Amino acid sequence: MPTMFTCLFIAMLLPFVPRIFTFRAQMKRGFNNHEPRRQQATLTGLGARAVGAHQNSFEALLLFACAVMIAYASQVDSIISGQLSIVFVACRVFYIALYLADMPSARSSIWIIGFGVTLALAGARWIF
Repeated sequence: MPTMFTCLFIAMLLPFVPRIFTFRAQMKRGFNNHEPRRQQATLTGLGARAVGAHQNSFEALLLFACAVMIAYASQVDSIISGQLSIVFVACRVFYIALYLADMPSARSSIWIIGFGVTLALAGARWIF
């Protein structure tokens, strides 16, 4: 299996890491299973940041999945696509950690790198 597909699988799991922190924050207030999204909207601090990291992870996943499919369909060299995919996953791990740690400038820098890597993966056939 190409490395980029393994990375895609990992990227599919990453949105659920910050969800753990969201759930913990909700439990402190008494989990509202009738309207959990409304309850999430009222969270502050770590809980609110976890919601943001969770949502952003799904947004990034959509673009990365498209980039993986474009790279695969374009028959991009597996070493290049694998390396770009590994960098993307590493960026997402750091992004989530920085989001939870409330380090917005560093988080934004990592987001830019991850977005650039996604674009490079999608355009790798024409770039490399």
